[in-house]
Amino acid sequence: MRAIFYAVLLLLTVFSLPVTAMDYRLGSGDIVHITVYDHPELLLETRVDEQGKISFPLIGGVTVAGHTASTAQRLIAEALESGGFIKKPQVNLIVKEYRSKQVAVLGQVNKPGKYPLDTTSTVSDLLAQAGGVTLDGADDLTLIHNQDGKSQRIKIDTKSLFQDGQFDLNHQVTDGDVIFVPRAAVFYIYGEVQKPGAFRLEKNMNVMQALSLGGGITLRGTQKGIQIRRQGADGQPVKVKAALTDPVLENDVVYVKESLF
Repeated sequence: MRAIFYAVLLLLTVFSLPVTAMDYRLGSGDIVHITVYDHPELLLETRVDEQGKISFPLIGGVTVAGHTASTAQRLIAEALESGGFIKKPQVNLIVKEYRSKQVAVLGQVNKPGKYPLDTTSTVSDLLAQAGGVTLDGADDLTLIHNQDGKSQRIKIDTKSLFQDGQFDLNHQVTDGDVIFVPRAAVFYIYGEVQKPGAFRLEKNMNVMQALSLGGGITLRGTQKGIQIRRQGADGQPVKVKAALTDPVLENDVVYVKESLF
């Protein structure tokens, strides 16, 4: 099932339709490479400063933050021509490093860190850049989305997104957003089972399914002696006699007793 998840993630990434880098709007910290045709002496590679400007030969400061690369190169060309320096200059501006807009991908991903937004990107795009979710990652992730100075927490069920095709869950991300993938919920099983230990808790899992992950009951165990030990509403541990169809919850301990006969 997890293999299908990653296959669908790869397909979503390959067939997504991001806006081209030419639609990216420059910001402070971006590194740009600028050339002017037939004027090699004007070649410049520089950083957009905190005021959103670059300092270009002959014309001085040019505000480029908030503009696309094509608009920024037009502004430089117009300044060169209006200043009487070059007639009909052909300016080319390329963004070498995208540093002004970033999204953090944290938690149970293979390559956690900050990733630049060089195009219009979605949650699936950023997960792919981060190497995908680890085997210990949960199916539900949290997107902390910043809009109008306010943070909004959005819970995304990745199984519904990638396996069920609910693409409305594939939210677009913006500068300063955080994608957090928590560790998957687990339960514990011990006693008279073949493979006691901790296991990943799947949605709507029942005791019978939990026992199957534990390799089944040993010859000395009995279905009549199954208990679930969990934390009660008051925070104190409680013991519950369990049937095979009873649900298993996060951090439950399923205990199989030894048969007396």
